[in-house]
Amino acid sequence: MSRITLLMLLIVGFSSCKSSKRTTSSSVGSTKIITKKSTNEPTVFNTGTQNSVEATASKVSYSTADYIITFAKQFEGVRYKWGGTTEAGMDCSGLVYESFKTYDIILPRASKDMAKRGEKVALKDVLHGDLLFFKTGNRRNSINHVGLIVAIRNNDIEFIHSTSSKGVIISRLNESYWLNAFHEARRVL
Repeated sequence: MSRITLLMLLIVGFSSCKSSKRTTSSSVGSTKIITKKSTNEPTVFNTGTQNSVEATASKVSYSTADYIITFAKQFEGVRYKWGGTTEAGMDCSGLVYESFKTYDIILPRASKDMAKRGEKVALKDVLHGDLLFFKTGNRRNSINHVGLIVAIRNNDIEFIHSTSSKGVIISRLNESYWLNAFHEARRVL
């Protein structure tokens, strides 16, 4: 009898230890919070009644740029590695190359070659998902750095890139170093 009871307790215990994502739903005060998705979809935070959650979900659509940016952001904090394209280390063009490749957009591997793709865009017309190209350091005569625009807030452009000193980070174009090194913006999408 004690073996049967123990077996039943184990079965009940293991069946309730799932690692699936769950959302609560009720007709009043429903909340849907998903913080990590394996499909690389942008994180969604909705609160309110179930009807408003469903209405919001039906109106939300994600662009290819949103998915590429979300993919790139997962590498924030990864250390810099020249020629790197993985979580073990990444360089600026590797970050952009892998982010676009994930969504079947194949770009050249080097930033100077990426700058030959797409159409040139004036800074006042850039959108999230566009690329920023820079001439940095001692090599100011050629493009040697690339960043992916993730947001435009208060007339400041935020972009994700990988630097040799800090790894993958989000910077602002209004920072004097990046503004002085800026060369051009291009739209690939």
